Amino acid sequence: MRAYPGSFVTREQDEGALVLAVVGLSKEERLASGQGIAVAGAGGNPLRLRTMLDGRAPAGLRAVVSFGIAGGLDPGLKPGDVIVASGIAARSCRYDTDPAVTARLRETLGRSGFRAAHAELAGVDEAVLSVAGKAALRNSTGAAAVDMESHVAAAFALRHGLPFAAVRAVCDPADRALPAFVATALKPNGDPDILAVLAAVIGRRASIGDLVRLARDSSAAFGTLTRCRRSLGHHLGLLSAESA
Repeated sequence: MRAYPGSFVTREQDEGALVLAVVGLSKEERLASGQGIAVAGAGGNPLRLRTMLDGRAPAGLRAVVSFGIAGGLDPGLKPGDVIVASGIAARSCRYDTDPAVTARLRETLGRSGFRAAHAELAGVDEAVLSVAGKAALRNSTGAAAVDMESHVAAAFALRHGLPFAAVRAVCDPADRALPAFVATALKPNGDPDILAVLAAVIGRRASIGDLVRLARDSSAAFGTLTRCRRSLGHHLGLLSAESA
């Protein structure tokens, strides 16, 4: 599906127009926030995110960027590697990313020393937890990583004729399963549900080792994401050429 013809760089653009950053977790929301940026997050719940975006008018937006962490599908990627998406593979369709926005993001990150992979992302409505599930999704889509917001953000951008891109940092690698509690261990605002985590450990649905590995992977991913955010600056680096 060719989603976003044309370029986001136009002489007529208002410098006050916002970039909409679409996220899942509260930590991603805090990182994405800043000058020239509106943030939409729904606590890792794609249905809730769709409802939220359905109620949002596109007026005043210059672009939509999916921003956050992702699960690795490509065995060559490790925690902390960054991806600037070439497209989003969803269950029933594929969304292109905007070439001009994507090129601008890659150029800006490259000047700061990031070697961002330019690869496909998969967008799903349910968390992919097992190594076998990750491998199957990799085989069916060719995607390098997976998240639960990019396909929803891309659909919103397509409906309203807005340029779309995605920047995601790999958290759990392709060869590492996630404990089952991860799928339900978030509060509606995207904060970790500590009581749910403790209950999983007490109920032996997760081990301390699981938590340590997840914390280590998350630290690498969010470290990269923090540096990316600083590199991109206000408007996520997407001011027009005339006003940059």
